[in-house]
Amino acid sequence: MDESLYDEFGNYIGPALESDEEDQEVEEEVEEDLDDAEAQVNARMDMVQGNGDVGPTDMEEDEEEGAGAVVLHEDKKYYPTAEEVYGKETETLVMDEDAQPLEVPIIQPIKAKKLEVAEREPQTTSYDTLFLTGLMATPELARNVAIVGHLHHGKTRVMDMLVEQTHSLGQEFFNPDGSLRFMDTRLDEQERGISLKMVPMSLVLQSSTGKSYLVNLIDTPGHINFNDEVSAAMRMCDGVLLVVDVVEGVMVSTEKAVRQAMQENLPICLLISKMDRLITELKLPPRDAYFKLRHTIDEVNALIQPLAGGREELLMDPVRGNVAFSAAQYGWSFTLEQFAQLYCEVYGEKFNHKEFARRLWGDLWFLPETRKFVKKAPSSEAERSFIQFVLEPIYKIHGQVLGENDASVKGMLNDLGIYLKPSAFSKDVRPLLKEACTNIFGPACGLVDMLAAHVPSVKRATADKVERCYTGPQDAQIVQFMKTSNPRGPLVIHIAKLFPKRDCSSFDAFGRIFSGTVTPGDRVRVLGEAFTPDDEEDSTVAEVTSVWVYQARYRTPLNKAVAGNWVLLEGLDATITKTATVVAELYDDDIHIFKPLQFQTQSVMKIATEPLNPSELPKMVEGLRRINKSYPLAVTKVEESGEHAILGTGEMYLDSIMKDLRELYTDVEVKVADPVVSFCETAVETSSLKCFAETPNKRNKLTMIAEPLEKGLAEDIEAGTVNISWPRRQLGDFFQTKYDWDVLAARSIWTFGPDTQGPNILLDDTLPSEVDKQALLAVRSSIAQGFQWGTREGPLCDEPIRNVKFKILHANVADDPLMRSGGQIIPTSRRVCYSAFLMATPRLMEPVYYVEIQTPADCIASIYTVLGKRRGHVTADVPKPGTPIFIVRAFLPVLESFGFETDLRYHTQGQAFCQSVFDHWSIVPGDPLDRSVVLRPLEPAPIQALARELMVKMRRRKGMSEDVSINKFFDDPMLLELARQSADLTNMI
Repeated sequence: MDESLYDEFGNYIGPALESDEEDQEVEEEVEEDLDDAEAQVNARMDMVQGNGDVGPTDMEEDEEEGAGAVVLHEDKKYYPTAEEVYGKETETLVMDEDAQPLEVPIIQPIKAKKLEVAEREPQTTSYDTLFLTGLMATPELARNVAIVGHLHHGKTRVMDMLVEQTHSLGQEFFNPDGSLRFMDTRLDEQERGISLKMVPMSLVLQSSTGKSYLVNLIDTPGHINFNDEVSAAMRMCDGVLLVVDVVEGVMVSTEKAVRQAMQENLPICLLISKMDRLITELKLPPRDAYFKLRHTIDEVNALIQPLAGGREELLMDPVRGNVAFSAAQYGWSFTLEQFAQLYCEVYGEKFNHKEFARRLWGDLWFLPETRKFVKKAPSSEAERSFIQFVLEPIYKIHGQVLGENDASVKGMLNDLGIYLKPSAFSKDVRPLLKEACTNIFGPACGLVDMLAAHVPSVKRATADKVERCYTGPQDAQIVQFMKTSNPRGPLVIHIAKLFPKRDCSSFDAFGRIFSGTVTPGDRVRVLGEAFTPDDEEDSTVAEVTSVWVYQARYRTPLNKAVAGNWVLLEGLDATITKTATVVAELYDDDIHIFKPLQFQTQSVMKIATEPLNPSELPKMVEGLRRINKSYPLAVTKVEESGEHAILGTGEMYLDSIMKDLRELYTDVEVKVADPVVSFCETAVETSSLKCFAETPNKRNKLTMIAEPLEKGLAEDIEAGTVNISWPRRQLGDFFQTKYDWDVLAARSIWTFGPDTQGPNILLDDTLPSEVDKQALLAVRSSIAQGFQWGTREGPLCDEPIRNVKFKILHANVADDPLMRSGGQIIPTSRRVCYSAFLMATPRLMEPVYYVEIQTPADCIASIYTVLGKRRGHVTADVPKPGTPIFIVRAFLPVLESFGFETDLRYHTQGQAFCQSVFDHWSIVPGDPLDRSVVLRPLEPAPIQALARELMVKMRRRKGMSEDVSINKFFDDPMLLELARQSADLTNMI
């Protein structure tokens, strides 16, 4: 058909037709064209209605009723779509009813999360950013150090001192009380006055010779509940700066930090902090102050010596140079060598200051007449050299300034060659003392000298770090790249911590580069903790979107970062839970991961959460996932009853978790149940009979017994002292020499459980003459899986089994592989483990806290009273030398610890302060299977019925039956055997 004869609506507009025949043909063509047009219009209207655009469905409305309609034919109209009217990419929303409440805005404003203090980047004074990034390319000049110590011992103060010496800080950085707390980046840390998270910062610090070092420091929490942050920090570091308050001395967190450092093979440098307290608080004379310092150093050495293995160089000694002294509140610190150097500068004497420093500690006296040092006191009034040359000048400086005599202060400072502005003398005493001491002692060059000398450089320390933490073979080619921190090798980064962004929607990964170079835009593979070369499921590909140097309150962006440095990476957190290993995407050789973190404590306190509005459960679950990322030792899981449980180390830890869950990671109101405690199940005797179980097809039969493990073996397995991946000969030698096992049993260990470091053992105690070993080894993995399943959820109340050895005594295994499949063997193995366990006198185990209490002498009686009411017992109460403080050490069941600190402060009028940390597992008094115990509501059970009460209440809480049914775990032949033995026992009686 000639389209030029018709208009756009299908009407004929051509010339008049000459014949009827032609007219008939044209009319037929017109009718066909109109039918086609109508079909197209109907299809278009169906499409319009399907898209939700506005348009009538009745095409027979007249033009007045349908505004904007276009006449297609006499009774057809076409309504254009929204895209044709308003253009492409137009979205149209059709709502049947406006269900949004009036008080809710149509466009919700962005809610700012109040997680951290405002991000401000102070101006550096001693270096610039280019110089810092330049030093990052020289691993020989870099030191990675973790600052560790007890609560309120001055770790953050030391960092403040270093930041003030390297940065120009305005008044906006200081708190209203005058404190800085630069490393406490979170608002709740500022409010509480304690550190809750580890925070890294890289500083360029100068030594006494003017040489610049890149010192990467991590400020760690001192509260014992947050010891997991200390473990993560030590994984990243090559050395430890142990901060000890000179008044309080060694405390529980100090002990944990020393043990962790020795376990990680990290050198320790000691910083005795708050020296000003000896003068202003205790008011000790210089001689007593010297003995107090000496006692503090001896306390630290008493911790190190049993773990040092006879290496004297690991002990703390000021003459050796690994001990420094400081009062960070007043901006000064020194080592003996720096103090000797100060004498050279003040008096202009050109003598060997290093030799002079060696004579400033210990039992040495200076004779002015002969100008020599002797080892014997010339008189009873003579003072040791440290007192004469170090302590007495410090006491005089403080005495002059605190005396508030401006003339004497000016005279003293002028003698030292220091001239302050007149406005300085109009300040209060503390600011004036700080300014005077800062000018006298100068920057912390002695501290830098100590770290440079006793902490290995990044290049030298990386080899040992790889040997201890990398799980792969040490002869692989990639290991050689890592040990030498080769920036041109394949990329390998160990991620040890996740830090939330300011909006708390995602996390940045903090890690250490062991090999290669990372740049923004790199495609990498992220390997999780469950990754192995045989099972690559726990791995994913991601893109590094940003690379930073983490500087506490600000971040320095990098174009690239080379091996040996710490980096903060964006874009990798999607699949990381705790730790991870990052490698280049295209790296094809076998790669292994770095070991997960090892902690000095366990999460034994548990709370259950649920949203106030049940429809907001998905939001809460997402918040729990973020909590799991943010806290290294937090464990979130769903119980069999459906409740969402959070496990933590203590009340402060769980309080911090709930604050973050409510305010940062979710916008929902969360309800919390009363806290409970994790328990374990154990056996205290050998199984009274050989327990067996048959598979459902009656073609396989397993026989086992259970017995308790040797004392200390479970702890060795959990600490990694023994590893199931060792060769069989090495594993056997360990059990033979340390626990006196026989050769056959020592070399027949199949697995530990639950998991690879679980405190239970499964071993094959069958004889080749009685059992087909080939058939038994064919089902070894299935039996081991059933053992792992059974030890993870015990029969008493679904709590893990602990400290039990399971022996396979006999096994009948079918020859047909189809008859011995995992579906047959695994549940049977689990069932026989349960029956052997129940026949071995099962008991409940509860966690026990080690409690350390600081108190004055007149409150000790009250402490005994409070502990006695809570099943606790005191192990020691000793005075702190040189102070009015007593230290009370005690054990307290975690079940009885809820509200203990409040109760303690109430009974001591707030004079006692305690810290609690998990110490060991203890058997709960009583038999949990004793049905003769009568439990009355609202009445506490007697001590010997406590195990029964706890088991019944746990089973009720978990939705289980009140008692353990043996029919669930025993086969009919086993029940008959039990009945026969019971009858024999009755006849004997």
